[in-house]
Amino acid sequence: MREAGALMRVNHVGEICAQALYQSQALFSHSDALRQHFEKAAQEELDHLAWTAERVAELGTHTSHLAPLWWAGAFAWGSLAGLAGDKWSLGFVVETERQVEAHLASHLDRLPAGDGASRVIVDQMKREEAEHADAAQAAGALPLPAPIRGLMRMAARVMTTVAHHV
Repeated sequence: MREAGALMRVNHVGEICAQALYQSQALFSHSDALRQHFEKAAQEELDHLAWTAERVAELGTHTSHLAPLWWAGAFAWGSLAGLAGDKWSLGFVVETERQVEAHLASHLDRLPAGDGASRVIVDQMKREEAEHADAAQAAGALPLPAPIRGLMRMAARVMTTVAHHV
Protein backbone atom coordinates (compact mmCIF):
# COMPACT_ATOMS: atom_id res chain seq x y z
CA MET A 1 0.00 0.00 0.00
CA ARG A 2 3.05 2.26 0.00
CA GLU A 3 2.54 3.10 -3.68
CA ALA A 4 -1.16 3.78 -3.07
CA GLY A 5 -0.22 6.25 -0.33
CA ALA A 6 2.20 8.05 -2.62
CA LEU A 7 -0.37 8.22 -5.42
CA MET A 8 -3.04 9.55 -3.08
CA ARG A 9 -0.55 12.14 -1.77
CA VAL A 10 -0.07 13.30 -5.36
CA ASN A 11 -3.84 13.45 -5.79
CA HIS A 12 -4.15 15.48 -2.60
CA VAL A 13 -1.59 17.97 -3.94
CA GLY A 14 -3.61 18.16 -7.13
CA GLU A 15 -6.65 19.16 -5.11
CA ILE A 16 -4.65 21.79 -3.23
CA CYS A 17 -3.68 23.17 -6.63
CA ALA A 18 -7.31 23.03 -7.81
CA GLN A 19 -8.32 25.19 -4.85
CA ALA A 20 -5.67 27.76 -5.67
CA LEU A 21 -6.46 27.75 -9.39
CA TYR A 22 -10.18 28.26 -8.94
CA GLN A 23 -9.73 30.86 -6.18
CA SER A 24 -7.30 32.92 -8.23
CA GLN A 25 -9.36 32.65 -11.40
CA ALA A 26 -12.45 33.79 -9.47
CA LEU A 27 -10.47 36.72 -8.09
CA PHE A 28 -9.41 37.93 -11.54
CA SER A 29 -12.56 37.06 -13.48
CA HIS A 30 -14.14 39.90 -15.43
CA SER A 31 -17.64 38.45 -15.13
CA ASP A 32 -19.78 37.95 -12.04
CA ALA A 33 -21.33 34.81 -13.55
CA LEU A 34 -17.92 33.31 -14.25
CA ARG A 35 -16.67 34.31 -10.80
CA GLN A 36 -19.60 32.38 -9.32
CA HIS A 37 -18.80 29.43 -11.62
CA PHE A 38 -15.20 29.33 -10.34
CA GLU A 39 -16.31 29.69 -6.72
CA LYS A 40 -18.77 26.80 -7.16
CA ALA A 41 -16.08 24.64 -8.75
CA ALA A 42 -13.71 25.40 -5.86
CA GLN A 43 -16.44 24.37 -3.43
CA GLU A 44 -16.97 21.09 -5.30
CA GLU A 45 -13.22 20.43 -5.26
CA LEU A 46 -13.26 20.68 -1.44
CA ASP A 47 -14.83 17.21 -1.40
CA HIS A 48 -11.87 15.87 -3.37
CA LEU A 49 -9.46 17.57 -0.99
CA ALA A 50 -11.15 15.98 2.02
CA TRP A 51 -11.39 12.53 0.40
CA THR A 52 -7.73 12.46 -0.55
CA ALA A 53 -6.53 13.78 2.83
CA GLU A 54 -8.57 11.13 4.63
CA ARG A 55 -7.33 8.36 2.34
CA VAL A 56 -3.70 9.43 2.73
CA ALA A 57 -4.12 9.17 6.51
CA GLU A 58 -5.86 5.78 6.24
CA LEU A 59 -2.91 4.52 4.19
CA GLY A 60 -0.56 5.56 7.00
CA THR A 61 1.39 8.18 5.11
CA HIS A 62 1.53 11.96 5.03
CA THR A 63 0.32 14.73 2.79
CA SER A 64 2.98 16.73 0.97
CA HIS A 65 5.25 18.83 3.14
CA LEU A 66 5.39 21.32 0.28
CA ALA A 67 1.65 22.08 0.24
CA PRO A 68 2.09 25.87 0.64
CA LEU A 69 4.52 25.92 -2.28
CA TRP A 70 2.12 23.96 -4.50
CA TRP A 71 -0.75 26.26 -3.55
CA ALA A 72 1.29 29.40 -4.29
CA GLY A 73 2.46 28.11 -7.65
CA ALA A 74 -1.05 27.15 -8.70
CA PHE A 75 -2.40 30.50 -7.50
CA ALA A 76 0.17 32.24 -9.71
CA TRP A 77 -0.80 30.12 -12.75
CA GLY A 78 -4.50 30.76 -12.14
CA SER A 79 -3.89 34.47 -11.69
CA LEU A 80 -2.09 34.66 -15.02
CA ALA A 81 -4.95 32.79 -16.68
CA GLY A 82 -7.49 35.09 -15.06
CA LEU A 83 -5.61 38.21 -16.10
CA ALA A 84 -5.49 36.95 -19.70
CA GLY A 85 -9.29 37.16 -19.86
CA ASP A 86 -12.29 35.01 -19.16
CA LYS A 87 -12.23 32.93 -22.35
CA TRP A 88 -8.53 32.13 -21.84
CA SER A 89 -9.17 31.40 -18.17
CA LEU A 90 -11.86 28.92 -19.18
CA GLY A 91 -9.43 27.41 -21.68
CA PHE A 92 -6.97 26.99 -18.84
CA VAL A 93 -9.64 25.12 -16.87
CA VAL A 94 -10.37 22.82 -19.81
CA GLU A 95 -6.70 22.00 -20.33
CA THR A 96 -6.03 21.57 -16.60
CA GLU A 97 -8.99 19.28 -16.07
CA ARG A 98 -8.20 17.20 -19.18
CA GLN A 99 -4.63 16.72 -17.96
CA VAL A 100 -5.91 15.83 -14.48
CA GLU A 101 -8.38 13.39 -15.99
CA ALA A 102 -5.55 11.61 -17.84
CA HIS A 103 -3.40 11.67 -14.70
CA LEU A 104 -6.20 10.09 -12.65
CA ALA A 105 -6.72 7.42 -15.32
CA SER A 106 -3.03 6.52 -15.02
CA HIS A 107 -3.44 6.28 -11.24
CA LEU A 108 -6.31 3.84 -11.69
CA ASP A 109 -3.88 1.69 -13.70
CA ARG A 110 -1.18 1.99 -11.03
CA LEU A 111 -3.21 1.53 -7.84
CA PRO A 112 -3.01 -1.93 -6.29
CA ALA A 113 -5.91 -4.12 -7.42
CA GLY A 114 -6.94 -4.69 -3.81
CA ASP A 115 -7.20 -1.00 -2.94
CA GLY A 116 -10.87 -0.55 -3.67
CA ALA A 117 -11.22 2.50 -1.40
CA SER A 118 -8.62 4.52 -3.32
CA ARG A 119 -10.05 3.35 -6.65
CA VAL A 120 -13.55 4.57 -5.76
CA ILE A 121 -12.19 7.99 -4.81
CA VAL A 122 -10.01 8.36 -7.90
CA ASP A 123 -12.76 7.17 -10.24
CA GLN A 124 -15.27 9.65 -8.78
CA MET A 125 -12.75 12.48 -8.98
CA LYS A 126 -11.99 11.59 -12.60
CA ARG A 127 -15.68 11.81 -13.52
CA GLU A 128 -16.11 15.15 -11.78
CA GLU A 129 -12.97 16.64 -13.35
CA ALA A 130 -14.38 15.72 -16.77
CA GLU A 131 -17.61 17.52 -15.85
CA HIS A 132 -15.64 20.65 -14.90
CA ALA A 133 -13.80 20.56 -18.23
CA ASP A 134 -17.05 20.11 -20.15
CA ALA A 135 -18.70 22.99 -18.26
CA ALA A 136 -15.76 25.30 -19.00
CA GLN A 137 -15.83 24.29 -22.67
CA ALA A 138 -19.56 24.97 -22.85
CA ALA A 139 -19.02 28.39 -21.23
CA GLY A 140 -16.86 29.49 -24.16
CA ALA A 141 -13.30 28.38 -23.45
CA LEU A 142 -10.64 29.22 -25.99
CA PRO A 143 -8.12 26.47 -26.77
CA LEU A 144 -4.71 27.23 -25.29
CA PRO A 145 -1.68 27.48 -27.58
CA ALA A 146 0.53 24.37 -27.70
CA PRO A 147 3.47 26.02 -25.87
CA ILE A 148 1.21 26.89 -22.91
CA ARG A 149 -0.19 23.35 -22.81
CA GLY A 150 3.38 22.02 -22.87
CA LEU A 151 4.42 24.28 -19.98
CA MET A 152 1.41 23.08 -18.03
CA ARG A 153 2.34 19.43 -18.63
CA MET A 154 5.92 20.14 -17.57
CA ALA A 155 4.81 21.89 -14.35
CA ALA A 156 2.44 19.00 -13.60
CA ARG A 157 5.23 16.49 -14.15
CA VAL A 158 7.46 18.31 -11.66
CA MET A 159 4.65 18.48 -9.12
CA THR A 160 3.64 14.84 -9.45
CA THR A 161 7.23 13.58 -9.31
CA VAL A 162 8.17 15.61 -6.24
CA ALA A 163 4.85 15.13 -4.41
CA HIS A 164 5.14 11.36 -4.89
CA HIS A 165 8.00 11.48 -2.37
CA VAL A 166 7.72 14.70 -0.35
